[in-house]
Amino acid sequence: MVWNRHLQAALRPMVCAFLLLGGAAPAQTAATADTLYHALGEVPGITALMNDFVERLRVDPRIGKMFAETKPANLKEQLRDQVCQLSGGPCRYEGDTMKAAHAELGIRKADFNALVEVLQVAMDARQIPFRDQNRLLALLAPMHRDIITR
Repeated sequence: MVWNRHLQAALRPMVCAFLLLGGAAPAQTAATADTLYHALGEVPGITALMNDFVERLRVDPRIGKMFAETKPANLKEQLRDQVCQLSGGPCRYEGDTMKAAHAELGIRKADFNALVEVLQVAMDARQIPFRDQNRLLALLAPMHRDIITR
């Protein structure tokens, strides 16, 4: 099991790079996405993950300052709804488009990559299996085109 964890750690940067460069897997079917929703722990699990993720973002030395003016409760709720919907759950994300929400923020590729790393740490802390982490990242990866603005 220790070897498997080391292998995961070694492969993670390659998987992230692949996903962030737009090489995400083909769109998932509803049944597959529904399975991801369940694997993430449904609404309670996704809520806990997003709560942890936002708290980690706010204190991250690389990008925490970007969240200083953000209302944490609202961000947690928006992210919960977005991940819940993307993973096949019953939630509906009703926030701004990613392009509109991030247009004036001047987000760099390094900022985006730091955010992905913080999400991975939060998923590890919640003991989400590597396979399910990759499935979620594959759903989120195409958003980088609308989020990175400089």
